[in-house]
Amino acid sequence: MIPNKKKPEVVQSIQWIDDHIRIIDQTYLPHREFFLDIFEVGRVWEAIRSLRVRGAPAIGIAAAYGVYLGVKDLPEDSIQPFHTDVEGICEYLATARPTAVNLTWALGQAVRLTHDMKDEPFSKVKEALLDLAKSIHEEDKRICADIGKNGQELIPKNAGILTHCNTGSLATGQYGTALSIIYHAHLGKKKVHVWVDETRPLLQGSRLTTWELEKTGVPHRLITDSMAAWVMKEKGVDLVVVGTDRVARNGDTANKIGTYALAILARHHNIPFYVAAPISSIDFSIASGDEIPIEERDTGEVLALAGRQIAPSDTPVYNPAFDVTPHELITAFVTEKGIIRPDFSKNLEKLRPQQG
Repeated sequence: MIPNKKKPEVVQSIQWIDDHIRIIDQTYLPHREFFLDIFEVGRVWEAIRSLRVRGAPAIGIAAAYGVYLGVKDLPEDSIQPFHTDVEGICEYLATARPTAVNLTWALGQAVRLTHDMKDEPFSKVKEALLDLAKSIHEEDKRICADIGKNGQELIPKNAGILTHCNTGSLATGQYGTALSIIYHAHLGKKKVHVWVDETRPLLQGSRLTTWELEKTGVPHRLITDSMAAWVMKEKGVDLVVVGTDRVARNGDTANKIGTYALAILARHHNIPFYVAAPISSIDFSIASGDEIPIEERDTGEVLALAGRQIAPSDTPVYNPAFDVTPHELITAFVTEKGIIRPDFSKNLEKLRPQQG
């Protein structure tokens, strides 16, 4: 494993600076730590679509700020109701990426707020939308910390952990979901070492997760996705922990492509498979994973690697960004409210937010 004695450094992937968003542009990592300042809603849409900002919670945070950026300069004497403008902006932002439910969850909060304040002055509603975005951002930091703390009972004192994609501060307001559990175990003096799947085709594991683990001083080793089964058999993996972009009511879980295969491998090797999930990632409107829309991305992501073409340019490609892991392969969910075990249909329902 990689020894690292440096002081842990928790990344801030999204910040609100005076009148705009500042993000770490993740398309440059790990080679360059480049900060991008975004002042308008169209640039927010582009940043989400192009994966400059990514991870379900981070997408929701960026979108909430994007709503404010979209309305802040609208005139007070608009010929149509203000909430109609907000609905249009939210519909536009929702088209950036379809799978992560946090995106539509955050946008839904903005729409409800403007409807509730339809008789208030525009200036007051604009201020409330910015306050909403800041609140979603700060709440996500607290939620991620709670997920990390709640997951500690699952981590042995000397644990080999396998994870997939990137689920750390880059993907959230701070700390992460699955990586928050790992970070807090490390800070709690548990001896952990992490096997990091590279996560083809966009290499979020090798580019982003290793970058974060190096900053926080967590021992880790990178593997290609195809090595996971052998590592489970030969190298002492005690648990698999992943994040999620959307969870159905029955516990079926959409996450980065390759997660489903890991769940099957974990079941074969009798290794517990955990999903770290904020309650905002549970879509109570859908019964099962069959209803989760799966984003398909550009063929060039598969035809090339690190900018270099690796297959004939006319090769047919299928490039789903996510897959769905059936609930029966999941040992438990780790949420900000605690650990949720089967029966998921019954126990996840207890987490459904009450409508006021």
